[in-house]
Amino acid sequence: MKRLLALLAALALFASARADVEVYKIDATHSSIGYSLRHMLSKFTSNFTKLSGDLTIDRDNLEKSSVTATIDVGAMTTDNEGRDKHVKSPDFFDTAKFPTATFKSKSFKKTGETSFDITGDLTIKDLTKEVVLKANLLGFAPGMRPGSFLTGWEATTSIKKSEFGLTGPAMLGKVLGDDVALTINIEAGFKKEAPAAAAPKQG
Repeated sequence: MKRLLALLAALALFASARADVEVYKIDATHSSIGYSLRHMLSKFTSNFTKLSGDLTIDRDNLEKSSVTATIDVGAMTTDNEGRDKHVKSPDFFDTAKFPTATFKSKSFKKTGETSFDITGDLTIKDLTKEVVLKANLLGFAPGMRPGSFLTGWEATTSIKKSEFGLTGPAMLGKVLGDDVALTINIEAGFKKEAPAAAAPKQG
């Protein structure tokens, strides 16, 4: 009986500790991932316009938060039809074989009042590498619909396309740069009606 009571007490404590954890769903309509890459002397930009995933936020201790995201690589646009086809071909992303890329965080480290280093695993094609997102929390606020509640984040990072098998034909080796700058903008909605305790924090 004592063991049972101890177990029940531990479960109650765990439930209480998790009560303030909030799960937000990424709003694909108001979120995007862009990248820029050097071509010869200038740079061109592209956007991934379809992504999904969840942010699990502990606002009492944001370093306990986490994020998972899936990017629809086939929905990428470079504003040039021919280039779109080439980037999605087996020379680069091979979207017919690898239609999505994923990111799964492993840690949040606070670096300022609203800034964080989010370390996680990025998988493109069949290759996974650890990356660090330089992230900034934009805040929490009620949404436009009654009962809705939002959080906003932005982040940047840089990866080497050669580490993800995106080098392309050998003739492009000197034409395209290896460093790819990523810019991430996320708006996510609370998965259920926001409780009174989840009122936006100031600052």
